[in-house]
Amino acid sequence: MEQQPLINFLNQLLSNQFVLYVKLHRYHWFIQGQHFFELHRLFESLYKETAQQLDDVAERILAIDGKPLATMAKFLEESTLVEASADDTETEIIHQLQTDYETLVHEIRETGLPLADKDGDEPSTDLLVSLQGIYEKHLWMLKAYQEEK
Repeated sequence: MEQQPLINFLNQLLSNQFVLYVKLHRYHWFIQGQHFFELHRLFESLYKETAQQLDDVAERILAIDGKPLATMAKFLEESTLVEASADDTETEIIHQLQTDYETLVHEIRETGLPLADKDGDEPSTDLLVSLQGIYEKHLWMLKAYQEEK
C-alpha cells in the first residue's frame, strides 16, 4: 500500500513539532514579567511534552517505511509554523502558541486523519487523534489564560 502522502504529512507534522519545540525553549528562556514563574514552568513542560511527541511521530514514519526528516533546514522548509520573532511580549507569546496549536489541530483534522483513514492505518489515526486532543486541550487552556486579563 502506498503511504507516501501520509508519510509526507507526518514529516510536515514532525517539522511543525520541531519548530514548536525550539520556540518553546525560546519562550522558556526569555519570558519576563509578572507571570514569569508560571509561564517559565509551563513552557518547560510543553517543550518536554513536544520532545516526546516528535519522537513518536518520527518513529511512526519509520514504522510505515518512511524516512523522517532530520535536519533544521528540512524542518524549516517543510514547516507551516513560523519561527518565534524577536522581543516577544507575554501576550504575543501566548497568541503565537495559540495560533500554532490551532494550525496543528486544523492540519491533523483536515489532512492527516483523512490520509490515515484512506490508508486504513489505525495506528497513525490513533496517534493523530491523541495529538489533536492534546493540542485542543492546550488551546482551551491558552484561551482561558487570556481571559484572565
